[in-house]
Amino acid sequence: MKGTLVLLDTLADREAAALMVDGKLHDLLIDPPEDAAPGVGAIAFAVADRPLKGQGGLTLQLGDGLTGYLRRAKDISPGDAFLVQVSGVVEPGKAIPVTPDLIFKSRYAIVTPNAPGINVSRAIRDEDERDRLLEIAHEGMEGDFGLILRSAAEGAEADAIAGDIASQLDIARKILAHDGTSPEWLLDAESAHAQAWRDWQTPDELVSEPGCFETHGALEAIDAALAVRQPLPGGAHAYIEATRALIAVDVNTGKDHSLAAGLKANLALVRELPRLFRIKGLGGQITLDLAPMPKRDRKQIEDAVKKSFRLDGSDVVVAGWTPLGNLELTRKRDRLPLTQVWPNP
Repeated sequence: MKGTLVLLDTLADREAAALMVDGKLHDLLIDPPEDAAPGVGAIAFAVADRPLKGQGGLTLQLGDGLTGYLRRAKDISPGDAFLVQVSGVVEPGKAIPVTPDLIFKSRYAIVTPNAPGINVSRAIRDEDERDRLLEIAHEGMEGDFGLILRSAAEGAEADAIAGDIASQLDIARKILAHDGTSPEWLLDAESAHAQAWRDWQTPDELVSEPGCFETHGALEAIDAALAVRQPLPGGAHAYIEATRALIAVDVNTGKDHSLAAGLKANLALVRELPRLFRIKGLGGQITLDLAPMPKRDRKQIEDAVKKSFRLDGSDVVVAGWTPLGNLELTRKRDRLPLTQVWPNP
């Protein structure tokens, strides 16, 4: 179907949400297994453990026998206790990355206890709308908390925005009022359905009937996303393989043997990479073994990579070109790999 379709279903008794755009899988969220570490957004009362010499960070006790890693450890001593929030995902057995800069995020509002001030998303450009939202924000805010109104707030009902602000303020106050002394988890990461409501725009159609993944083609699309070989527009294709060290991406031009075939295939890959990485849940160090093209086209590819990920809202750093002509990137790990959460029902 044309337009956007959100599917809410359960797979192996775990919540799952799929976003289809014009019949193509655009995003996928699946609750992790019960034995997985807490996901991004979970909040813990942590106790500092020991510094990691030469790395500038330290380990933390997070509760339930889990260990965290805090990169910025200035002025923190072993035994200090404070609140932290999970900021990324790692392989099983490794320390969980955390940050002391808490945020409480919902569909319309982000409350920031450690960053005072009221702001409106820069994506909202209409000055009258910005003024309306700022008025709602000032009426709803109390105390020294900061607030960011997200782009989804544009055009939303004032009562809905005010209610969102109030609910996040309430959660923030309860968390900050914690007076325990031992490491423990205070707030879970949001479920797949809750995260879909929070981060996906209002779709043209919402389906929540049991089995809707199968009836609307999502299961078939997920199977395709799990494949190493991924077709690209224009007849090219790419192989995306995740290793323990990095993610390797190889681009092939297919049957196109024209002089511009390499550049066309590489641009097609760059446009698809954010979607593919998001669905596959891939991040970390990435090496692109691009199709042959003149060196003069490298700047065009770099600019296209930055633009593609920026429009997607992903954090990516273009590290540069290797002597062998590969392009290296880094992308934040913000969800578990699909291979670890897909229950294969």
